[in-house]
Order: sequence, then structure tokens, then C-alpha cells
Amino acid sequence: MKPTVMVTGGAGYIGSHTVRLLLKQGYKVRVFDNLSAGHEWAVGDAELVRGDLADKNEIKNALKGVDAVVHFAASIEVAESVADPAKYYRNNVANGLNLLEAMIEEGVKCIVFSSSCATYGQPEKVPVTEDEKQWPVSPYGWTKLMFERMLHDMEGAYGIRSASLRYFNAAGASPDGGIGELHEPETHVIPLILRRIRSGGTFTVFGDDYDTPDGSCVRDYIHVDDLAEAHIKAVEYLLAGNPSEQFNLGTGNGTSVKELVESVKRVTGRDIDVKIGDRRPGDPPMLVADNSKARRILGWEPVRTLDDVISSAWAWEDELLRKG
Repeated sequence: MKPTVMVTGGAGYIGSHTVRLLLKQGYKVRVFDNLSAGHEWAVGDAELVRGDLADKNEIKNALKGVDAVVHFAASIEVAESVADPAKYYRNNVANGLNLLEAMIEEGVKCIVFSSSCATYGQPEKVPVTEDEKQWPVSPYGWTKLMFERMLHDMEGAYGIRSASLRYFNAAGASPDGGIGELHEPETHVIPLILRRIRSGGTFTVFGDDYDTPDGSCVRDYIHVDDLAEAHIKAVEYLLAGNPSEQFNLGTGNGTSVKELVESVKRVTGRDIDVKIGDRRPGDPPMLVADNSKARRILGWEPVRTLDDVISSAWAWEDELLRKG
């Protein structure tokens, strides 16, 4: 019988794709989510415990019988973290400490953490390796780095082993149209471009004066199902007794925002008006992953292309229209 995995934030975007894959592979899955940003329909056949990481007793009850935790639950918007840092330190750090303390008390020793390339800030070298200096440029990035530090210290004191997955730009949707990206409000670039195309509106590129080939920010767009597979690999890695590690999850290919717009136009066969806006606070010019460590140690391989990302996200937008 496969182990039991508790997924915090499992009703959210990346969490729900990971829950679906865990179930498909025979794991018993318990989702712990307050549904403030997630969706009950997204958890499928997994057990759903509606709870909040602010309440340690709720966490402890949910952890009973659990072998490993996959921790997604967090506030995730860079710009919002700049405007309201207190919210981010409370949700991502203080509540995260509640989770770790509950794990200690319940004897759960393995956790896969949804970290971020935002911990690197403005890297000195691209592609970014795990050895790059971590100096975030936003409160969001600092909260992710602080939790990584807590994991390091908790291992030494309490024997909790962890895999911190620093992923780059998650995008795309399940190919069958069952689950996908649905944030309120939506701030991620691919769904925003697709919605502007559908509505006939104008898409804003935030800044065209960065030190990049065409002046717009360059990012590494990784399909959400590739990310989900990496989380399963990380769970297996920890349950096999391996030591704590950190892994970059990206394709290794950078795409500028302007290039992304052209790719979306090509895949969808539709045009869009574009204007240039001011830079957003906390946006580094270029973030592209060196994923060789995850390939080597986890045996993980991203297989989906940028066209796969865009076409699946476009199909998901159609599904949202049908659902009303």
C-alpha cells in the first residue's frame, strides 16, 4: 500500500495538479486547505480537510497517519507582497512554522516545500544553479527563503528532512481540461494574455528597458504537470531515506514577455494589441533555471514545450467559459 501524503494548499493551482498525479499513482491523499484561494472541485477524489495553517491543532489532527507533507499553501503574488508584506510574513512564515511544529509533535519527518526562484533575487549568472547567492528583491521571495532556512534548522534539531523545489514560472493546464489556473484576481502573464486576446483588450508589457535582448523580462515557463511530476519524485526521494536537498525546476529555456506574446498569437491564431507600461516592483530582468541537479538526483525530466503550455492554457480558458 502506498504512503499517505498530506498536501497543504492542494485545492490551488499547482497543488491540485500534484494531488491528481498522486492519486493516479496510488497514493492516499489528504488535502489541507482553507479554500481562500483554492477550489473544492479541484481536489477530485482526494480527502479534503478544510482547515487553516494559523490553527496548529487543526494541522495536528490532519497529520494523523500521514507519512509525508507536500507544502503549497502560501500567498504568492510578488507585487502584493511589496504592498502588504505583513500578510506574507504571517501566511508564509508564521503559519509555516505552525506546520513544522505540528509535524514535529506528530512525528512526520518528510516535507516537500513549494519554494521559488524568487529566493535568488537578481542572480549574477543565468541559467541559475542551486549554488547561486540567495538575496530576494521582494517580501514574497524573503518569505520563501526564510522557510527554507527554517527547514535547514529543523532538520538539525528535530530530524525533519526536506526537498525545497525552487520553481520558475508555472504555467499551462491539464490536457483534459479538468483543472487549470484560476486565480482571483489573475496576475499571471499567460492567462492574462489569453483573456486579452479573447476580449479584444490591450495587453501591457511591464517594462521594455531591462538588460535583456529585447528589453522585456525573460522567464522560464514550466508546464504545471511537469512540476507535479517533480513533486512526486521528491516525495519518493525523501521516503527512501535520502538527505535534504534543494532543486531548481524549470525547462532551462528563457522566453521574454515580448516573445511570449508572439508565441501566444501563433498558437491561438489570434492577434492582440500591446502597450508598454512601467516596470513592476520586485521583477528581476532574467530568471532561467539550470535544472541539471533535479535531472541527476531525482531522475526528473521536463517534457512539455512552451506550445504545450499555451495550447493547454487556451483550452482551459475555453473550459472556464463553458462552466460559466
